[in-house]
Amino acid sequence: MALDRLPIFPLPDVVLFPHALMPLHVFEPRYRAMTRDVLAGDHMLSVVRLRPGFEKDYDGRPPVFEIAGMGEVVQSQALPDGRFNLLVRGISRVRIERELPPELPYRLVSARALHDEYSGADLGIARAALEALADRLAGVLPQGGDILRKVVRDAREPGALADVLAASVIVEPNARQELLETLDVGDRLQKVSDAVAELLRRLPSPKSGEPSN
Repeated sequence: MALDRLPIFPLPDVVLFPHALMPLHVFEPRYRAMTRDVLAGDHMLSVVRLRPGFEKDYDGRPPVFEIAGMGEVVQSQALPDGRFNLLVRGISRVRIERELPPELPYRLVSARALHDEYSGADLGIARAALEALADRLAGVLPQGGDILRKVVRDAREPGALADVLAASVIVEPNARQELLETLDVGDRLQKVSDAVAELLRRLPSPKSGEPSN
């Protein structure tokens, strides 16, 4: 799948996963223009993570990570002063192949969609292990456990399960970027399982007799 003129929204330490929802607040003039064009077109854009050191050239075209999340704007709110509130649903991973010349206020790239890869690992076992860890995590979270369980139930494919859990519980930007770049589903399930297990080790267990959420 070729994406010859894909608008990108570069942000510091932000990673959009497939199957996940991301709210965005658009206030810079160049990205207001991008939003208007996206909403007038196919509603597709890519949220791209800026590489470290972007601050010295933020108003220009600072380097970005080549692997990014492409998403569809599924809700939009135009504010009276020209800003926008958006809700973007992740659709797929993409690899940026080249950036197009600066003919518009915002940045455009040529990219291609990336697809899940399967190395032959037993995904059923890996998925069941991750689901069990997620259920344990839901039981010790101070709030949001029921939402986490619903997220797990709604993820039909193993790759989607890894992605939505990564989006929900992993906050460290480098870890999120690494998972976005992990195309092999078995590897991704294992990495997310390791991250959830580590989170469980750091969270206090519910006191005896206290209901879990």
